[in-house]
Amino acid sequence: MPTLTPARTAALVASFAGRRVLVVGDVMLDHFLFGRVERISPEAPVPVVAFDHDQYRLGGAANVAHNARALGAAAEVVGLVGADEAADVVRAEAGKLGIGTRGLVPAGDRPTTRKVRVVTTRNQQVARVDYESDTEAPAALEAALAEAAAACVAEADVVVVSDYLKGVVTHGLMRHLVAEAGRRGVAVLVDPKIPHVDHYAGATLVTPNHHEAGIATSMRVRTDDEARLAARRFQQRARCESVLITRGEHGMWLLEGRWAGESPAGDGRRADVVSEARLPAVAREVSDVTGAGDTVIACVALALAAGAMLAEAAELANHAAGISVSRFGPATVSPEELLACFHAERA
Repeated sequence: MPTLTPARTAALVASFAGRRVLVVGDVMLDHFLFGRVERISPEAPVPVVAFDHDQYRLGGAANVAHNARALGAAAEVVGLVGADEAADVVRAEAGKLGIGTRGLVPAGDRPTTRKVRVVTTRNQQVARVDYESDTEAPAALEAALAEAAAACVAEADVVVVSDYLKGVVTHGLMRHLVAEAGRRGVAVLVDPKIPHVDHYAGATLVTPNHHEAGIATSMRVRTDDEARLAARRFQQRARCESVLITRGEHGMWLLEGRWAGESPAGDGRRADVVSEARLPAVAREVSDVTGAGDTVIACVALALAAGAMLAEAAELANHAAGISVSRFGPATVSPEELLACFHAERA
């Protein structure tokens, strides 16, 4: 479904600069411990990792903001952090990247979500330790998050919700966010988790992967026909406008909808199907799919903010995903790399 010309692509990517993206969701810190493996422990059948160096990367909602920033946008993040050293690292890393953190709400009774990965110097993961609380934000924290989000929506061109089931994306916060964005004519895009699918009513676009779409619709998603049906069922289940299913090596399936008034059941707006299309995968050697969904939704959001049609935004994001999965860990894509990938595909 190629719709973009080289000139149109260049114009859209150039327009990313200065767009303002608000990311609301579960902020994480990825902590990598790199080392050499030369022997097996005599205490248990596990490798002994001789520490070499460590590295921090922003994860979750913060990685979406990082992706938007790398593509040229201004980015602000709203989420929860603990009163701990990991929160200080998140703020410091975000500051280095120029990501706004005034929307980070401190929660002293829960840790900053941190994933510690032990990795060999050949980028092979040996183990992972998670520090987190996945309980839903209580009323006081939900109110603080809603207040922070409202202040930031007023300055945003597009809103992204990054849901990792770590307690930030509550039903109440989503209703507040969709209402605030709607009043300002700002699109709301959601990278979902299926236990929260009923939270996303009124969203402009939801981007499940094929596993998530299958669970939400009680069907397998393997063929194009199954993807088409799953996207339609997902649109009805989530009560969102449009759906973009990411399908790994099979590319993406886009259902573009249009709001068509209130649902007869009185449970919010309903959307009609305007167009449907398959986007084939951009051929790349896959190294690591970690964070690829963050790259996709950041690129779609920026393209829409820059004036792209949804099909154009999805096509750009498809190329960005192809770059992201070729790298280790949560990765970002630059405007120059995105343009180069597009031109290489057209060559």
